[in-house]
Amino acid sequence: MSGHSKWKTIQHKKNAMDAKRGKIFSKLSKELSVVAKKGGSNPDTNPALRTVIQKAKSVNMPAENIERAIKKGAGELGGVVYEEVSYEAYGAGGVGIVVNALTDNKNRTAAEVRHIFTRHGRDFASVGSVMRGFQRKGQIILDAKGLNEDKIMELVLEAGAEDMTKDEDRIEIITDPTAFPAVCEALEKAGIKPISAEISLLPITTVPVTDKKTAEEILRLVNDLEDNDDVQNVFTNMEMSDELMTEMAKES
Repeated sequence: MSGHSKWKTIQHKKNAMDAKRGKIFSKLSKELSVVAKKGGSNPDTNPALRTVIQKAKSVNMPAENIERAIKKGAGELGGVVYEEVSYEAYGAGGVGIVVNALTDNKNRTAAEVRHIFTRHGRDFASVGSVMRGFQRKGQIILDAKGLNEDKIMELVLEAGAEDMTKDEDRIEIITDPTAFPAVCEALEKAGIKPISAEISLLPITTVPVTDKKTAEEILRLVNDLEDNDDVQNVFTNMEMSDELMTEMAKES
């Protein structure tokens, strides 16, 4: 399988999100509700819901919060109905940015997200102009410690995975969205718990960023976007060099 893992670059948002625990439960509640509304409240028959529950448990979200969010989405409790919306823009250095949000008021969210871009001297791009540079894929990240890489590869390939790569202490598995539930289930049956497992937007091609100022500008914009309560995920096609990543990590 070909190696195209961009773990360090694509996943830079994960570290930022870990530092914002106050907002994580709210974002996960929305995601649980939307997934339960689409596929039902039973995780045994709704693999997507099972994945989000696993994500919620990994950040120690209380069980009662998880249950309440699922019941709201399934219509068992009254509550707000959320819609999925996306926004596209170009950041510094021509880096493409896609923002995914869940909202109960699309006009409010659009205005807030536009305001964030404006503060950074940016604006929305035309619909589809950025998105066409990304592809929707299942992305599963494993801690490689103690795992047999060959056995994992055999397991996920049999379950329908497209690609698997190892980067330092991480294993990244890429699937078609339709095969994502089966691969997650195969790992679950093997007793392997992912660090993260989600349907993500992965860049078809990346934009190399070697200038520290440009990288910092992009990361500030991403952080500000993620601070918005309605924003669930921010995807970019930025690829920082290992040297720049190491330099910035030392300063953080």
